[in-house]
Parts: sequence; structure tokens; C-alpha cells
Amino acid sequence: MPFLPWNEIDTVLLDMDGTLLDLHYDNQFWLHHLPKRLAELRGISEAQSQEEMAKRYESVFGQIQWYCLEYWAESLALDLHNEFMPLKRELAHLLTLRDDTIPFLEALHASGRNVVLVTNAHPGSLALKLEFTQLDDHIDNLISTHEFGVTKESQSLWQKLQARVKFNPERTLFVDDSLPILAAAKEFGIKHLLAVDNPDSTLPHRNITEFPAVTDYRLMLDDIRQHAIEKNHD
Repeated sequence: MPFLPWNEIDTVLLDMDGTLLDLHYDNQFWLHHLPKRLAELRGISEAQSQEEMAKRYESVFGQIQWYCLEYWAESLALDLHNEFMPLKRELAHLLTLRDDTIPFLEALHASGRNVVLVTNAHPGSLALKLEFTQLDDHIDNLISTHEFGVTKESQSLWQKLQARVKFNPERTLFVDDSLPILAAAKEFGIKHLLAVDNPDSTLPHRNITEFPAVTDYRLMLDDIRQHAIEKNHD
């Protein structure tokens, strides 16, 4: 279990998919369900559809388009509300919180820290996920990077986010399952970083070594409760 100096942490920035929600939904939708349904709609083989989508994903990976539902609907010639979103809803039964998410959020709130969700998910995706998981019952401040026009991979995002949230990078913890995004946060100067070793409950643990990594937030609850925030710090 990674050691975190909770007495040095005022703000906790949390990713959503793979960090608070099981990544199984997104992996299934983008890698399997969408290519399969597109193959059916277009009368091509599933293998051909998967190959086409893999190329499309690679071309925009890490950019705002990668996460943008309008981009994908337009790119795939699908109506966003009447065709693309219904496809996303077909797998909505897979939208679930991680088992350790609620205890983790409750402990953070009880400790008095500022907890902020920062997701690259499009507002439409965020709304769908909140509808099925009620995650917003447990976090007051939810931010989609789409309102800034850049993703967490970009230094520009961190500058804009800091202006909005007013966090001190030296006293902030950021938790994410994406190693490139954690690296971007580190470059910006966020001192405390935590990776998620098991974002998809159906896949093996990744054994991350680049950052401190967690498989179950519940192992941190005693430490979170034990270390009160230093009220008088520089």
C-alpha cells in the first residue's frame, strides 16, 4: 500500500473512468460494442470495423476529440442524440462504481478536504454516467475538461484548472488510471500522485511502477481519518 502524507494534502483531484467508475463499461463500448454495431449498420465484417475504429482512435488519442461525443457522432455519420447516445445506453447496465469508491469518498469528505472530480469525459458521457451511478451524490464539484477545450494531457488544462479550483499543487493529491495524464500532472507540479492498478475489474492488475499505485482505496481509510489537515500552513 503506497504511503501518502495525508497531513500535507488539502485538495484531492479525482479522475472518473477507471478511478471511481469501473473502466469495464468504456473498454467494452469503444473496443467491442461500437465496432460491432457499426459493422451491423454498415454491412461490413466486425474485424473490418474494429480495424477502422482502431485507426480512428489512434489518430486522436489523448486529444479533446478522443473524448468528444460530437466528434465521434459526426465522424461516424451518426446522429448524436438519436443514434450515438442510444448505442452508449445499450451497455449502460455495465456502468458501475468501483466497490471501494463510496468508502473512499466518504472518508475524504469526513476529513474536510476539498474533493473535485476532473474528467476528460464529454458532458454527455458524464451525464449518462451520473444517471446510472449517482456519483454526484458523493462529490459536490464535478468538472469536465471539455469546458476548457483541452484535456488533462495538456499543461494548459492544469493552468486553467488551478485558476478555477485555486488548489496549491504542493498540497494536492491527484488520482488517475492514465500514466500519461499522471505524468502531465507531475510536470505541472502536483506533488502527490496516485495511479490505479486495476481500472477494469475484469482485467488483471497492471503492476504499475512509475507512480505509487493502489488497488483498493479502503486500505487507505485509516490513514485518511488519522491525519487531520494542518489548518495553519504556509
